[in-house]
Amino acid sequence: MLTILGFAMIATFLVLIMTKKMSPIAALVLIPALFCVAVGQGAKLGDYVIDGVGNLAPTAAMLMFAIVYFGVMIDVGLFDPIVRGILRFCKADPMRIVVGTAVLAAIVSLDGDGSTTFMITVSAMYPLYKRLKMSLVVMTGVAATANGVMNTLPWGGPTARAATALKLDASEIFVPMIPALAVGLLAVLLLSYVLGLRERKRLGMLTLDEALVREPEQEAVLAGAGCAGEDRPRKGSGGSGAGAAGLPDGEENADGDDEELKGLDPDRPTLRPRLYWFNAGLTAALLTAMIMELMPIPVLFLLGAALALTVNFPHMPDQRARIAAHADNVLNVSGMVFAAAVFTGVLTGTGMVENMADWVVGAVPDAMGPHMAIVTGLLSLPLTYFMSNDGFYFGVVPVLAEAGAAHGVSPLQIARASLAGQALHMSSPLVPAVYVLVGMAKVEFGDHTRFTVKWAVLTSLVVLGAGILFGTI
Repeated sequence: MLTILGFAMIATFLVLIMTKKMSPIAALVLIPALFCVAVGQGAKLGDYVIDGVGNLAPTAAMLMFAIVYFGVMIDVGLFDPIVRGILRFCKADPMRIVVGTAVLAAIVSLDGDGSTTFMITVSAMYPLYKRLKMSLVVMTGVAATANGVMNTLPWGGPTARAATALKLDASEIFVPMIPALAVGLLAVLLLSYVLGLRERKRLGMLTLDEALVREPEQEAVLAGAGCAGEDRPRKGSGGSGAGAAGLPDGEENADGDDEELKGLDPDRPTLRPRLYWFNAGLTAALLTAMIMELMPIPVLFLLGAALALTVNFPHMPDQRARIAAHADNVLNVSGMVFAAAVFTGVLTGTGMVENMADWVVGAVPDAMGPHMAIVTGLLSLPLTYFMSNDGFYFGVVPVLAEAGAAHGVSPLQIARASLAGQALHMSSPLVPAVYVLVGMAKVEFGDHTRFTVKWAVLTSLVVLGAGILFGTI
């Protein structure tokens, strides 16, 4: 019964947010509360929620101060040269911009933290997408999928969990998987190229000079490049606005609420050009400390945000103004994380996750035993989407490894196969970082899910297929 109710709860949640019948926050709170009562454990709801909140509180704290930190870095102009450089490289070509998004997300993912990756990627790319009226779900989908492939780095989390759960060396799991993961990353680049061509066909292409033109009546300017916030007709345009052919489902770019990129005005008073190298050095030091795990990530961002505010805005009214300017993002993202704590708390506390995992493992026919590595790779797609990495790697993978060992399948093969689903995992509603991505990009979570899942599944299957082809799985 718990198995059925667990799958029903997840399905209900996904249907409601994808059809926009409920907001993600409301669905994350009310749906699990309702199912908790349905399984007869309503009296324990408070305990489950507190446990869930306790587990996710460090993540929420990290996101709160990370958003403030990177928000301040945007305000003071740290990313302006990146935006200008990408604009010149991309030459206002939608195809190049989408490919650039994938490359940037993959490079920044080297720090091993999804939230940081999404904050930097969106900060750099969002102005270009808004300026050219490109699909924002293309940006979030490509960034999430690229980060999912790179999330398999030994310091990214899944590889370390698999190694710990199966008592293996992380390098023995990861190094042989590098060719397969490289193929997966190439698949993401190919996907971004195809999606970019679709955007180019829909919008047309500007030359660099046209993109940099500033019309007299337009006041908003993009990141020092002189780009006006209001669109002009494009050569070869195949339509514009949300109703244009080729626009991904759920995306509404021409909604009239374009903020005209005021936050990237090269004349904005928050710029601190004299402190540019201080801010760049502080950011590099922060990311280095994160990779080296010198302190817990929430503590690092707390210290970084405090230092960035104090040095760049020494006067209290200016500090309050900067905090207030980013309060919406902080509230939206942290609120989503705490709401997700209700969902995960109920899912775990009631025993639904455990029963779901047991049912899935038990459903695998004995005849599939010799192919348990492939089975693990296929199961990693839905299971890492519907449960946390901790639940999958510590609860399911050891059971699959035992079943495989009985048929001569190496635990290393099981561990490597378990990484295949990470491209899809990074768009799971149980991953706090995805709320940073959609929140900063101002994309509805349901729209992101509807657009991204199919491409993420395809990428995961490519990684799995490449692993089988190279003989590592």
